Amino acid sequence: MKDIYSKWDQTLYFKYLKQFNLPPKQMIKTFSKGMRKKLEIITALSSCPRLLILDEPTSGLDPVVRSEILDIFQEFLVDEKNTILFSSHITSDLEHIADYIIFLNEGQVLLNEQKDDILENYAILKCDAKYFEKIDHSDFISYKKNKYEYQVLLSNKKKALKKYQGAVIDKVTLEELMILLIKGVRV
Repeated sequence: MKDIYSKWDQTLYFKYLKQFNLPPKQMIKTFSKGMRKKLEIITALSSCPRLLILDEPTSGLDPVVRSEILDIFQEFLVDEKNTILFSSHITSDLEHIADYIIFLNEGQVLLNEQKDDILENYAILKCDAKYFEKIDHSDFISYKKNKYEYQVLLSNKKKALKKYQGAVIDKVTLEELMILLIKGVRV
């Protein structure tokens, strides 16, 4: 690889091979999917980039390998000159590593905010149909009616906790947020 890239850190490459337990003399075509994904990421990082653009970097990997790869990404990001831009449908990966979240649906930006602000400010109010009728429509973004309850996406958790004191208001996960933004009824 050192002849392909203008910048190549051979020491880092072999460090990652050892860390990921990849045999340096084994033919790549005999690697499993997880081993190939690790090798792709090792190769990218060993070329000393400042920006990594990745599409579904942990897709199809088991949770242990995903965690190892996310830890490597965290190491890379310790240097504040480095940036990773990646698309993923695995929202737990985004919660683990992302600073900013941009949700796209059919080319339209539905949300563009700092991850910590999203997790701090957004919430889900869960209620029955009778309680749902009492909720001010200006207080929520969308809702989804399930068999037994309504799930209402709120963008101002603090305001809702004061205004709807008897309601169940839970923290939102990025997955729940994505579902309610895409599949929920918008107001």
